[in-house]
Amino acid sequence: MDDGDERGSSSGRTAPGDAVRVVTLDRPDRRNALTPDGLDALEAAVTGTERPVVYLRGAGPAFCAGADLDVVAGLDREGAEAFAERGQRVADAIESADSVVVAGVDGPARGGGVELALAADVRVATPDATFAEPGVKLGLFGAWGGTVRLPRVVGEGEALDLALSGRTVDAEEALRMGLVSRVTDDPRAVADELAANDPVTLRTVKKRMRDDSPRAVQERREVEVFGDLVERHADAIADERDS
Repeated sequence: MDDGDERGSSSGRTAPGDAVRVVTLDRPDRRNALTPDGLDALEAAVTGTERPVVYLRGAGPAFCAGADLDVVAGLDREGAEAFAERGQRVADAIESADSVVVAGVDGPARGGGVELALAADVRVATPDATFAEPGVKLGLFGAWGGTVRLPRVVGEGEALDLALSGRTVDAEEALRMGLVSRVTDDPRAVADELAANDPVTLRTVKKRMRDDSPRAVQERREVEVFGDLVERHADAIADERDS
């Protein structure tokens, strides 16, 4: 897919006038495995934009292999904890970004790659996408929020099965278990579809869906922001009513 955006290492590809910022994990020779510097670059690319939608993808035949094992192999306990915290911080930044983040998974997503996708608001796979949390085979596990987000997204039973077995699931099984919401040949088109909607409403819906306050607080906020949006879009609503 040629979007005409500027390429950089874990940086944004931005087409002029486009409502979508494309962020490409760009180490195809390492299946886009992430180093500490790569994580920092990813965080900056996702959070450093005012565009309403961010589309996260991998360069080459893989989405993301997760943490670079060359880095992990050289860590002591303190360094390992710091690397895990760094990955968690980036996943949290994706989840809390003002932009709606769409992860377009084409090819393998492994370990931290799955965990970064889990932090996105919408996960879309191509038919060639595969997913696995293989850390258990190395005596590890997904520490970039994997034990937190995976059960929240697919349910505890499916999450335990994936994390304890390390098995690989294809796109259709990922769709069945709710790990992705769509399987399509062109995940970028989903990002464009979302970006066609009102940007303020996109941010509002994301914020409301991500709110973990007590239910009564959430419902009160929902009422207030609905009023704000009706007031903001009064003319458009009237035009639609009269059309």
